[in-house]
Amino acid sequence: MPSKAERRAARNAVATYQEAQLAVLVAHVGDAVDRFRAGELDAFGVDAVLYQYARAAKELWKFCNYLSPEIAARVLAEEPPDDWWERGAPHQR
Repeated sequence: MPSKAERRAARNAVATYQEAQLAVLVAHVGDAVDRFRAGELDAFGVDAVLYQYARAAKELWKFCNYLSPEIAARVLAEEPPDDWWERGAPHQR
């Protein structure tokens, strides 16, 4: 059984990771909005980016919140998950 300090450290590691990964995902949205304002992307393109963001953020949330913090922190230390943005990509038919 992990100590209270170990559990706290694991929660902090997972929270730090989640915040950093959310920042990466939000940057995709910011880029899409900038491209829309510059006339390089239409509203449907921005909508597609927002959809992918929502899916990616949901997958990230599940990883960070469904596992125990200790297990998630161990996974992050050993082999962090792949690109969340790609995980949020809609499945091609």
